[in-house]
Amino acid sequence: MGSLKDKYAIVGVGHTKLGRVPGISPVGFNVLAIKAALEDAGISKDEVDGVLVKYPTSGFSMLFSAKVCQALGITNKLTAVIDQAGATGCTMVQYAAMAINAGLATTVVCSYGDNPLTGPPGTYARLLGDDAAFGMFGPAAGYALAARRHMYEFGTTSEQFGAIAVAFRKHASMNPHAQMQKPITLADHQNSRWVVEPFHLLDCCLVSDGGAAVVVTSAERAKDLKKKPVYIMGWGQSHPAWDIAQRESLVETGAKRSGEMAYRMAGVEPKDIDVAQIYDCFTYTALVTLEDYGFCKKGEGGPFVEGGRLELGGELPCNTAGGLLSESGMPGMLLLVEAVRQLRGECGPRQVPDAEIEIVSGQGGVLTTHSTLILRR
Repeated sequence: MGSLKDKYAIVGVGHTKLGRVPGISPVGFNVLAIKAALEDAGISKDEVDGVLVKYPTSGFSMLFSAKVCQALGITNKLTAVIDQAGATGCTMVQYAAMAINAGLATTVVCSYGDNPLTGPPGTYARLLGDDAAFGMFGPAAGYALAARRHMYEFGTTSEQFGAIAVAFRKHASMNPHAQMQKPITLADHQNSRWVVEPFHLLDCCLVSDGGAAVVVTSAERAKDLKKKPVYIMGWGQSHPAWDIAQRESLVETGAKRSGEMAYRMAGVEPKDIDVAQIYDCFTYTALVTLEDYGFCKKGEGGPFVEGGRLELGGELPCNTAGGLLSESGMPGMLLLVEAVRQLRGECGPRQVPDAEIEIVSGQGGVLTTHSTLILRR
């Protein structure tokens, strides 16, 4: 098949209002996001022949992608629901490119929308299998277990997790779409209530209603469209898969192999990355992913994130719209939207000057799945 580097591009992005948005269903959020992305691309719905969606976290719905297509008024060659939890966004873009390469479609929209904040209660408070008997309620407990192990092995501190939360909130304060825009201090982080030790409230991502979508097509077709294309340089996936209590290591994730695959395909190294959009369902997730992507050695993530290194103007600006911790808790799609806008130079006060190459991560379950994209302008 040969390399697919730079042969496909993201040509449109869009999202809905974020946060508490009552009265809109998961299908409705997907439709609104897709319409916004198509408008951004300058493409009509009649030109779309592929729709990929993530199923709504608030509840399984059979044939969900078909329901979205019907609501859009689109009949496709290709449609599917993909489930890698928070890794799904990056993976949908990969599958869209591969489907176009195989001749199954020419223009594919990838979307996620849900209403866990105003819809069915308890979306993120479910029991985690047999381990629920030992207090494993919801994702926070599993990630806290992994974070505590990292602290034990490497001396990582709560204040270092706090540096991540403070940096991402600083970026959200410059984002008019962010759910949380009030800046926070390290003291605010340390004084926020415990959720599951070692996680304070400000270590944990938001719960949010909303939708976001991207449009993928060939690089050749992208030349004639409304906005500057953002090219897909490389990608990778790696999925540890096992339940957290049975994992061989809690301090290494699928990000290592996934990132290596993406770097190899793109022909770049960590030092070539200008901006990072890193999945941050918890502060620990961002820290361990940065290690596994090779921005620092294993165990050095704590010191690495200190001193403003992740902030605008720092060595590696990260989650420049606020991430899941501050922009929106929607699993991953908004990291892709922000990545595209950064590479187009559309981010106003939070724009990274001369951003050329960007890495985006997706992390699902409790460090269960991982997907990586490397994009360029």
